Amino acid sequence: MVTPVFEADRLTYRYPDGRIGLREVSLSIAQGESVVILGANASGKSTLMHLLAGLAFPHERPLRAFGTELTESTLERGPFAQSFRQRVGLLFQDTEAMLFNANVWDEVAFGPLQLDLPREEVERRVQEILDLLGLMPIAQQPPHALSGGERKKVALGAMLAVSPDVLLLDEPTGGLDPRFQRWFVEFAVELREAGKTLVTTTHDLHVVDEIGDRVIVLGEDRRVAAEGRPHALLTDLHLLLSVNLVHEHSHIHDGEFHIHPHLHRHDHDH
Repeated sequence: MVTPVFEADRLTYRYPDGRIGLREVSLSIAQGESVVILGANASGKSTLMHLLAGLAFPHERPLRAFGTELTESTLERGPFAQSFRQRVGLLFQDTEAMLFNANVWDEVAFGPLQLDLPREEVERRVQEILDLLGLMPIAQQPPHALSGGERKKVALGAMLAVSPDVLLLDEPTGGLDPRFQRWFVEFAVELREAGKTLVTTTHDLHVVDEIGDRVIVLGEDRRVAAEGRPHALLTDLHLLLSVNLVHEHSHIHDGEFHIHPHLHRHDHDH
């Protein structure tokens, strides 16, 4: 039996002020799987990603990664801590929190340098990542001078440069233009085909079917509301209404979403 990458059984997390961040969440994510965490704003998606990345820890019931419980002590030092930090990468929803170097080249080189790799290997990796993401023309630009999509690519490149097996992508297309959204979908498909394990949070229904093997839906009560294959969940209008992912004037034709303005019933074309 293959050990799941992540496994949790009725995990609960509370914020420092006592509020519930996640309530009795159960999940299992296999190696090489692409899972989409779908939910409205404030449903706990980012909180779950921070738990999976070992940046926060559950208060009730364990969360395991590669068969080992994630706790402050297991991630403080030792072989598992080092292996976990190299194998699991998180793309923050707010990429500003990830970018702090003088230019794009240094951002992408930062992670490999922390691994004490030979300089030649670091330069090879950076060159490869910059070429892959189309960032070479802006390699000497400071991150703060870039567009939102470019900053997102730089943050992604910085994560990819340490060659993680597992990529946690928190709202990667949020607030960005359709061109970048299309680029991300195509890139996520390439990562899937390369055998990477992807966990992506979003409330953008239009990207789910292309990038996900499976979907976990979080409700506004911060519980798992549903789990299943993308098409089955994306065509369940009652479910999507109940978790506030669509409004009452959304409908589906041939598996495609049609979301309309709030019109009076006699004006709405059924």
